Amino acid sequence: MGNESLGKQCAERLHNGIIKENPTLILMLGMCPTLAVTTSAMNGLGMGLSTTIVLVMSNMMISLLRKIIPDGVRMPAFIVVVASFVTMIQFLMEGFTSDLYDSLGLYIPLIVVNCIILGRAESYASKNPVIPSIFDGIGMGLGFTCGLTAIGIFRELLGAGQIFGAQILPLADEAAGKIGYTPITIFVLAPGAFFVLASLVAVMNIVRDRAEKKGKPLPAAQGCLAGDCASCHNSSCGGHVHSSQKNNE
Repeated sequence: MGNESLGKQCAERLHNGIIKENPTLILMLGMCPTLAVTTSAMNGLGMGLSTTIVLVMSNMMISLLRKIIPDGVRMPAFIVVVASFVTMIQFLMEGFTSDLYDSLGLYIPLIVVNCIILGRAESYASKNPVIPSIFDGIGMGLGFTCGLTAIGIFRELLGAGQIFGAQILPLADEAAGKIGYTPITIFVLAPGAFFVLASLVAVMNIVRDRAEKKGKPLPAAQGCLAGDCASCHNSSCGGHVHSSQKNNE
């Protein structure tokens, strides 16, 4: 593979993960952490970046071992690889970012069974060379990070008037007669996650419609919210991501 061809493939992998097949807003994958941890922008960013690191490292390792791992134990081997990197990330976060570690809690070890990671391992990394697999992990990870951070920003801004902990909208103080923003607390509660996600998906649907009119259709939603939960449990969404990928290559 020439350098120019490799460069185009890597760039295509980045564009694919961030825009074309954004795992949060297009494919609707990884909904559990998306809805649960995005009470603030920092939580969304932290979960997204930790998942990105696991994606990149697991894609790299699985691609390196793709000709060695027998087909019969493919998925168990993938889970062992992913779990190893998740454990490393968990220990590092506990030691160096304890506040973020406490905020994310149980959702850090649950990265092991994230549909995005196992789906990319099955559909791409196990079938392609190392460098494109690394960029596939970077693209998907950044797409996931952007989605979570965007949801976290809206929820934190509307629910507390803050972004990344900084007070953006001055709060009202009735005792002092100060007029300001009254936080909409529902947005930092569970229903707020659904409201914000639905709004962002609606925006993506508008983008999808415009893309279709230009002859560049985006993939249809394929995750849990699209009614594919049973398939997700059976194949970790690998089949769905793979079919979508084949339709776009």
